[in-house]
Amino acid sequence: MFSYILKRLLLMIPTLFGVMLITFAVTQFVPGGPVEQLVSQLEGKHGTGEASSGTSGLYRGATGLDEEYIEEIRAMYGFDKPVHERFFIMMKNYLTFDFGDSYFHNKSVIDLVISKLPVSISIGMWSFLIVYSTCIPLGIAKAVRDGSTFDVVTSTLILIGYAIPGFVLGITLLVFFGGGSFYDVFPLRGLVSDNWDTLPWYKQITDYLWHMVLPITASVIGSFAVMTMLTKNSFIEEIRKQYVLTAKAKGLSENAVLYRHVFRNAIIPLITGFPAAFIGAFFTGSLLIETIFSLDGLGLLSYESVLKRDYPVVLGTLYLFTMLGLIAKLLADISYVIIDPRIHFESVDR
Repeated sequence: MFSYILKRLLLMIPTLFGVMLITFAVTQFVPGGPVEQLVSQLEGKHGTGEASSGTSGLYRGATGLDEEYIEEIRAMYGFDKPVHERFFIMMKNYLTFDFGDSYFHNKSVIDLVISKLPVSISIGMWSFLIVYSTCIPLGIAKAVRDGSTFDVVTSTLILIGYAIPGFVLGITLLVFFGGGSFYDVFPLRGLVSDNWDTLPWYKQITDYLWHMVLPITASVIGSFAVMTMLTKNSFIEEIRKQYVLTAKAKGLSENAVLYRHVFRNAIIPLITGFPAAFIGAFFTGSLLIETIFSLDGLGLLSYESVLKRDYPVVLGTLYLFTMLGLIAKLLADISYVIIDPRIHFESVDR
């Protein structure tokens, strides 16, 4: 097991390097970079800049500014160095988690990500807890009652929820319950109210939970179908195996067979996805949900960073999230062995 983990850790290095190299190369050919945007602003333009990333093309698109001044701007953003040198300097800094400063927010990338985490954690963690705590019991109940009216009705409902885009549901919820055309029940925006700091602690908790109702509802409805059907199919597959018939023939009750034998085997595919889902809950940002409910989280930050060509934020967060994703995959593999001792990494190595 140790050798397998070591191999996976070593494999992360070229994987992470390759992802960063491809993304960095793509950013070099995207027009309207930070230099072009600043030059356009200095000239009183409001576009994003359409000049090419080369010096001569930049100068043609920036008529009226000194070429020396443009070179100073390039040096300020670090674009005065060759492409390969900039890439290796960036990767060297990233090894120590130095992601630099945002071009437009006047903050370090780390501080910027941390400031956006409360929104993303709130949405991600509540969605994670609600989906797992609801879908696993529901999936088990559907597997036990496979083909019944309960199974058909619940399948229909969750598939309808799956078919409705989250942002459409979010807008609908706002119209009906956010003071739109019908009822003014839930707040429209933010994690908490403006006077949250002045409230007693128990009202602060209530206020926070009240703000979370609509965005969480819009986030989780579409997630029920996949987890519920995965749970149902996993349990049905185990229920139909020979050892279940043997256990029933020995006189064990339905509950004893289900929870002593079937449960620990059927739950393996669900638990092994737990590490990735848990880590993702901290760093998942939904652009549309955050925009609809005026929540300033990682989804909105990523979108704005791409539009503004804020490369330190784009590349820094990509590096961080890619590394976390690779670690989550490794934890998922390790969880297989912990949950099911029949699996050995030595057999995989051979």
